[in-house]
Amino acid sequence: MNQKYFPVLVVLAFVGFVASNSLFFVYEWERALKFRFGEFVGEEMQPGLRFMIPWVNTVEKFDMRIQTMDERAELFQTINKEDLMVDSFAKWKVSDLKQYYTSVRGNPSVAQNRLSQRVNSSLRSEVAKRTIPEVIAGDRAEIMDIVQSAINEEARAIGVDVIDVRLKRVDLADEIRGELFARMESERARIGAEKRATGENEAEQIRADADRLRAITLATAQKYGDETRGEGDATATRIYAEAYGEDEEFYSFYRSLGAYQSTFERGGDLMVLDPRSEFFKYFNQVK
Repeated sequence: MNQKYFPVLVVLAFVGFVASNSLFFVYEWERALKFRFGEFVGEEMQPGLRFMIPWVNTVEKFDMRIQTMDERAELFQTINKEDLMVDSFAKWKVSDLKQYYTSVRGNPSVAQNRLSQRVNSSLRSEVAKRTIPEVIAGDRAEIMDIVQSAINEEARAIGVDVIDVRLKRVDLADEIRGELFARMESERARIGAEKRATGENEAEQIRADADRLRAITLATAQKYGDETRGEGDATATRIYAEAYGEDEEFYSFYRSLGAYQSTFERGGDLMVLDPRSEFFKYFNQVK
């Protein structure tokens, strides 16, 4: 290599080194703070290509996107001293970068720890004022609004905004859940027994009413049948009497034919009768 180019190469290398350590890029979702010998100088840096003096300035970048603080489930007590497992989460983001750096050194874990303590204490206080149904359904939205308002002061102190607080899951403690299910099962069994008993009583009443109606219907039918048979027998007797009065001999002959028919139509019967008896009166008159 030609010696006369060596100094030029050294200068270019130095310039390249300085440039690579002087220029940096702040992404769209970031903001940056510049420090001179460890002390903050200037305003927060917006996205784009930025410059600093190597060895004099240092830069720290911070994520400005919305963060999620997912709390682990905690055991809280209601106003009736019943245990509830409450699982919550919060959405937050940096709003004042200088305050954020000053209060928690720009550490999101420290920020979330401070917010978590305030959320936990606020939730514990609100749950302790309410019953289980109120926490689970009735006052759920109100609880979230109160908790969010309560942690806003803490959030402003560390330079962040709490966008939303939600109860992800509210459930009974395991031992209470078992007792509740046992009570529910017992209550359902009691209701079922009452309904079965009521059904059996109604069935017995329906059967009794049906038996009574059947007895009344049969008695009415029997009475009507007896009256009808009585009227028929009376009519038949009257007709027989009238027929007998008009022609006694013909009536006697007609009755004998009826007796012959009813007697001889039963095959296989054996009768021992005197041929000269009154039964064969009209047989003996045949010539």
